[in-house]
Amino acid sequence: MKLTHCKLDKKLQIRLLEFFVTQVTARSAADLLQIQPNSAALFYRKVRQIITWHLQQQTAEQFDGQVELDGSYFGGVRKRKMGRATANKVIVFGILKRGGKVYTLVVENRRTQSLLPVIKEKIKPDSIVYTDSFRSYDVLDISSFHHERINHELLFAEGRNHINGIENFWSQAKRTLRRYNGIDRKSFPLFLKECEFRFNYGTPSEQLKTLRLWCDI
Repeated sequence: MKLTHCKLDKKLQIRLLEFFVTQVTARSAADLLQIQPNSAALFYRKVRQIITWHLQQQTAEQFDGQVELDGSYFGGVRKRKMGRATANKVIVFGILKRGGKVYTLVVENRRTQSLLPVIKEKIKPDSIVYTDSFRSYDVLDISSFHHERINHELLFAEGRNHINGIENFWSQAKRTLRRYNGIDRKSFPLFLKECEFRFNYGTPSEQLKTLRLWCDI
């Protein structure tokens, strides 16, 4: 998938891509380049679609070694504690290979039957899997993984037993998404994959190089 049917000239496309990488909003980029805000917004959306497509091609890539699992809520108004009913929130499940990439997926709920197929598909057997004490992970105690859990009611880390890596990603993602004044649920997966891309693809210059290749600019 590449950038197609774009009426902007190539120099403007490159400048917009540079602004996208450096997290300049579409509206601000439009003001700086003196183009229509809708043109910049459409360009940004196409870039997010391209990112999502390329990351989806990597879904079959499995993680091994030391892997962290966690879920998080995005958007809406928090009503109760994690794991219980929430209002207008999107549930995201994340898998992070320590020293490597993160993988995210919007899920309907955090029940075992929803998460276990994703875990088995994405993580190689005999990997060391770190989680918090959420009950949906209990099944991992009798699985093909080596399961370690940290009870956050008592402490947040005990040597290598922690999920600080994936929680750091959640913080980064939410900080990025707060820049936008509300994201509708339909578009949210595109923004989520943007955060995943930013985490996985190195420095801004490396990200720009990758996006120019993917977009064929």
